[in-house]
Amino acid sequence: MSSSDAPAQAPLGALIGDGTGGARSTDWDGVAAWRPEQGWLWVHLDRTDAGAQRWLREQSGLNPLACQALLEEETRPRVVAGDDALLVILRGVNLNPGDEPDDMIALRLWVEARRIITLRHRRLLAVQDVREQLVEGRGPRSPGECLVAVTARLVDRQAPVIEALEDTVDEIEAATVAAEGHALRTRIADVRRQAIGLRRYIAPQRDVLARIPSERVSWLDDLQRARLREIGDRQLRLVEEVDAARERAAVAQEELGGRLAEQMNRNMYVLSLIAGVFLPLGLLTGLLGINVGGIPGTDSPYAFAVVCVILAVIAVLVVWLFRRLRML
Repeated sequence: MSSSDAPAQAPLGALIGDGTGGARSTDWDGVAAWRPEQGWLWVHLDRTDAGAQRWLREQSGLNPLACQALLEEETRPRVVAGDDALLVILRGVNLNPGDEPDDMIALRLWVEARRIITLRHRRLLAVQDVREQLVEGRGPRSPGECLVAVTARLVDRQAPVIEALEDTVDEIEAATVAAEGHALRTRIADVRRQAIGLRRYIAPQRDVLARIPSERVSWLDDLQRARLREIGDRQLRLVEEVDAARERAAVAQEELGGRLAEQMNRNMYVLSLIAGVFLPLGLLTGLLGINVGGIPGTDSPYAFAVVCVILAVIAVLVVWLFRRLRML
């Protein structure tokens, strides 16, 4: 690809690895002039960039089906093997400022013996970590090791998010035991939403990481396959932790709902008792307040005091009756 045919934007992170853990940056001209004997190539692209899409379809040498899979809008974690290459789609937690971690970012990888192509839309810190390692000379030495390093960092970046989720569930459980009320509902809903969002992608990603070591590609050695199995086990543990956090949040929500219902029933009971005490008093005062002739005590200066005493006695009798019936 000549300079005039190159896309308008340079690749996000095109690197040529030296095979010893280091790498040097290159541009589109360097990508076009690259040969396998120069080292292994990593081209990292923005999936939404028109120039990157054109290069992938016209200059990368990938078949149309592979290009279509790498450029799909909506993806799920999966792995497909063919022609001694792997098409891998994974998800990483969204740690960009202002975004929610469960709004996970898709990372699409095409891995060959001497070349790896990755695409993403939003910034993914796991890829940035591996790139920094290469620039510092302590990174992967081949595309196979690069695949291992990227998947490891994806899982590593999930761990603090899931730990924070578990800490939040611990706080909610403590607050529920302490009988704190309605303010917890929003927190529980947020925890369950985040757990559901994380599990939606990391559960199938667990299956993908378990399958990669068994794929028949020549460039994955036994050590890399063993490391991928270990990463898959870590992903499995994180999935189990997310499931546990989600179940604990559901139990806390049920407990909170029960406590709130009990509190409401108790309040309604108290109101019912108060209404029961004042019901005969209201009946008596209503009878005395009707505007017809014959109301007793109309001309007596002591009638109001007598009525007040009668009302007080009735109230005492009603309270005594409630206590006798064990309603108070």
